[in-house]
Amino acid sequence: MIERLRARAFVALGSPDGRLGIWLLGHRQYVGGDWDALGQLQFNFMLEMGLKPGHVLLDAGCGALRAGVKFIEYLDDGNYLGLDSEKRLIKLGIKKELGRDLMRRKSPQFVVSSRFEFEKFTRRPDFAIAQSLFTHLAESDIRLCLEKLRRFVKPGGRFYATYFIVDKPHVNQSTRSHSRRSFRYPRVTVEDFGAKAGWGQRYIGDWGHPRRQMMIEYVAE
Repeated sequence: MIERLRARAFVALGSPDGRLGIWLLGHRQYVGGDWDALGQLQFNFMLEMGLKPGHVLLDAGCGALRAGVKFIEYLDDGNYLGLDSEKRLIKLGIKKELGRDLMRRKSPQFVVSSRFEFEKFTRRPDFAIAQSLFTHLAESDIRLCLEKLRRFVKPGGRFYATYFIVDKPHVNQSTRSHSRRSFRYPRVTVEDFGAKAGWGQRYIGDWGHPRRQMMIEYVAE
């Protein structure tokens, strides 16, 4: 009953960001729900792409560690890098999903930033993933992320990002909250994002996402 009331309040207040939005929805629903399924989907996908325990993985838009917990458990100590603009989500992910013991044993690194300050990490990634991040970002922010990450990844690094693919660019502005908007781009546009930032790209497309987000691979050639 309380959860339903909070969900109604979330909608009535215009889908607020930050602490209020997280409190109203709970950290799992705030990042979009499908917690177990999407966490496992990302983990399985990255293993198929060649992720090994010795690789360093950057999780851009890591949120409350829906996939992060699985990656942290799998990777060698210190090889998980999580970046998100919401400090509260990371804190809840560590407290409620990861736990102190795994945090201590695996020593993941976290950076809170809305400007993609990857340089704050002490390791450079072999792989990176942004699942349901670019679906909420305007073109200028996507370009900034790709440009800064291209300079930061190891040579040959691969970055996997999901998009809603459409024939013409579209923004769903049904809420007042910027980060809750849905941004949709044509395939040619998302490939151009990578090319102009110095990435090679390979369109993967359907990778089993329940809401039909398509996957693209950017390669630091």
